[in-house]
Amino acid sequence: MKNRSSMAIIAALLFSFQLKAQNKFITRTGSITFFSSSGAENIDAVNNEAFSLVDFTRGEVAFQVLITGFKFKKALMEEHFNENYMESTKFPKAVFQGTIADLSKLNLKNNGTVTVNVTGNLTMHGVTKQVTIPATINVQGSKLSASSKFDVQLHDYNIKVPSLVSKQVAESVAVTVNCAYEPYTK
Repeated sequence: MKNRSSMAIIAALLFSFQLKAQNKFITRTGSITFFSSSGAENIDAVNNEAFSLVDFTRGEVAFQVLITGFKFKKALMEEHFNENYMESTKFPKAVFQGTIADLSKLNLKNNGTVTVNVTGNLTMHGVTKQVTIPATINVQGSKLSASSKFDVQLHDYNIKVPSLVSKQVAESVAVTVNCAYEPYTK
């Protein structure tokens, strides 16, 4: 019985070490929310199906999210978002591809939280812009999570707001990203 316990502990330690040595992480359930406040009404939506892959050896980060995956509290808002603003039939995805600028701050073998900058291209609504986004990466044992908050200016991505509702929709949208990653295995 004692041998089984020892073997289980050793196996758990080896498994834990193997996960910490892993440098590629993936999620298919990343959460991206956005919030826009205006005098008339707050607009917020969430998409819990963001795909992301991070390679800490190269410092590469990639995100992809389907625009139609954003869910609103009001069905009419969701319809207007997809048809009038984001034109999700024509531009079905938002994509980010970037590099962690200060990769040397990260050590996946140590527990802790590190704030880094990620610079890359954000493509949305058919427009690609280079952006630098702050991100917080948290390592706890074999678990890795990342979060970020940044603003997107609608005019930067040619997202037009009809003049009829221009007072109800803010020109800047606050975006929040939260991801729990798993080691990527081929």
